[in-house]
Amino acid sequence: MAENVSEIVSTLKDQGAKYVRFELPDTHGTSRSKTVPIDKVQGYAERGLNLYGGTLALDTAASVVPGSGLNEEINYADTKLWPDFSTLRPVPWIEGMWKVICDLTFLDGSPVEAAPRFVLKRLLDEAAARGVSVKMGHEFEFYLLDGETMEPFFEGLHIFNSTRNHWVEGIEPLLDALIVQGIDVITHNCEYAASQFEVNFGPGVGLEGADKAFTFKATVKELSQKLGYHATFMSKPWAERAGCGCHVHIGLLDKDSGDNAFLDHTDPDGLSQSAKAFTAGILKHAKAMMPLIGPTPNCYHRLAPHTFAPSNISWGIEDRTAMVRVKASKDDAAHIEMRAASGLSNPYLSAAATLAAGLLGMKNGYPLAPEVAGPSEEDESLEKLPKRLDVALDALAADTAMCELLGAPFVKVFTTVKRHELARFHAHVTDWERNEYMEVY
Repeated sequence: MAENVSEIVSTLKDQGAKYVRFELPDTHGTSRSKTVPIDKVQGYAERGLNLYGGTLALDTAASVVPGSGLNEEINYADTKLWPDFSTLRPVPWIEGMWKVICDLTFLDGSPVEAAPRFVLKRLLDEAAARGVSVKMGHEFEFYLLDGETMEPFFEGLHIFNSTRNHWVEGIEPLLDALIVQGIDVITHNCEYAASQFEVNFGPGVGLEGADKAFTFKATVKELSQKLGYHATFMSKPWAERAGCGCHVHIGLLDKDSGDNAFLDHTDPDGLSQSAKAFTAGILKHAKAMMPLIGPTPNCYHRLAPHTFAPSNISWGIEDRTAMVRVKASKDDAAHIEMRAASGLSNPYLSAAATLAAGLLGMKNGYPLAPEVAGPSEEDESLEKLPKRLDVALDALAADTAMCELLGAPFVKVFTTVKRHELARFHAHVTDWERNEYMEVY
């Protein structure tokens, strides 16, 4: 390893690198990092870089959360970051800066199983044991706002409008920065609401898919700030404007041949039994998935009919109102699109939730109910998705099969942090309450 890291560091120096940022995708999907001078990189790569062990048990306000197993229970001890150099990329907006995504262990070398990247990695191993590899892509919506007012740059509904696509000067630098980092941008366009955008990029096999999504979101956030803007993936920043979603695209490939395991040319829709069972698994475990794909109270404002966001547990071929939109293309592009995730969801966890539920469907041979006629959101017989985070957390706790696949250490940390956030949320007195009650009472 020393020789390998030495070569990497030497190459970085030849390319003008001065620093390498060791990044950890935290529980919320944001980047926590330490910046390391280039001469210190080899030593930390070989010995590990110490990091406060409770980093994964910080809530969205960076408050230390007790009872998680990572704070007072271990005397607030350190963990160690270990760089995965396959993820090494330049940071094009900071001269001489590179970054690398890291895995996390305890000081004795055992993995921190609550780390989202570890959770997804273990599920990918589970898929491999079933003879398949996982191809995944994430499709995010976000708002680009004035950095001082936090308001949109334009009003109205302008989806795909060519003038609005490049209305904000920061769009081209953002696209360029993504491409330099190996994010294979496919398309860019303005989205449905004012100052809302979408940049689509290609999928990846295994961890690469989620790593790309993590890098994409971190780049949008950080570079926007550098340019004087504010980018937000928040689910529902305004009640009267469109929400920000994340569509998780997943397909399975035969591990030996590379063939699409979701494709069956003998089926009328071109869908294999694996594709149907995988979809059925998502539907059966949909409620337990929700905390991972909708991890804040605000996420649940987005899930409403006639918003192109799913409101019930449903599937359909090319149905944009369904939770699972099946892309039954009858060729190698056949895959499923899980549309219920929030734009702010952690890409490792939205993928993990979708994959865990789908693998349970395949393992247990769940049958797939026929798709409904017409848009799924119009069918009142279909069960609704949870409308609150506390209800979704209860559903996860009750789903022992999902909890087992996700791992007890992760479930403990994640749910403890989310319950802590919810307690703060419920203790807050809102403007609505003051406006509604202060005068009349």
